[in-house]
Amino acid sequence: MKLPGLGRLSEFNPRDALMRRLVTPEIDALVAGLPKRTGSYGYDAWGYDERRVKVGIAVTKWLYERYFRVVAHGLENVPPTGRALIVGNHSGQLPMDGVLLGYALLTNPYGARAARAMIERFFPTVPFLGNLLNGLGAVIGDPLNCAKMLDAEETIIVFPEGVRGSGKPYSKRYQLQRFGNGFVHLAMAHDTPIIPVGIVGCEETMPSLGSIDPLAKLLGIPYVPIVPALFPLPARVVLNFGEPIRFANDARDETEVAARVETVKDAIRDLVDKGLSERTRVF
Repeated sequence: MKLPGLGRLSEFNPRDALMRRLVTPEIDALVAGLPKRTGSYGYDAWGYDERRVKVGIAVTKWLYERYFRVVAHGLENVPPTGRALIVGNHSGQLPMDGVLLGYALLTNPYGARAARAMIERFFPTVPFLGNLLNGLGAVIGDPLNCAKMLDAEETIIVFPEGVRGSGKPYSKRYQLQRFGNGFVHLAMAHDTPIIPVGIVGCEETMPSLGSIDPLAKLLGIPYVPIVPALFPLPARVVLNFGEPIRFANDARDETEVAARVETVKDAIRDLVDKGLSERTRVF
């Protein structure tokens, strides 16, 4: 015997209900119009998941527009199609800078792009976080992964400072740390433009007084920051995208590669200084 209404109740899917509530027709249209190749189920070879991306856009929209009140300049410098490396300064303990950069690129009025972000190897070891980030477009920062995605004409976000930038104390805010050379090698080998971006504001979202290194070692993660709040503070964020930088694949040794890395680093430093001069208040 079937109770009245039980059939409809048994068919209720919480995930589908959440999707209907969060994902607007505008978000559906935005994702459908991205120059992004996926299979018939909305995935690509690196785990990008259209359903998760749509929910991510819905959630990040509020953070981007209302909480951090992001202002982005120079988005016309990002190519609307074809491979590109988006290279910026890293800060803020949590990867909010990557999230906000990704949203700016997804909603770029000059050509929306679903950018992939290179993340540290420890992120996939955190329960649930690895799969979540992967579905949103993040990929472990391995040169082979990056090379294959560039060959597939992807746009990739890279933070060459790595944890040196994200985990630095507040006393070193807006001081660029050492850059790795790998992104320039990739740009040269794959004829890829580098778009420098200066990010201002994320330093203040979660200022750190230092790291509890014994606990970090016990947990197997790079750092455990000592922070005044357990959630990001609502600092105003400014993103400045610079003009594309191209390097021919003709560097004779690592010294020449390092010089090219410094060229990109100087461009990012100038864009950070521009953002600092533009903002009228921190919060």
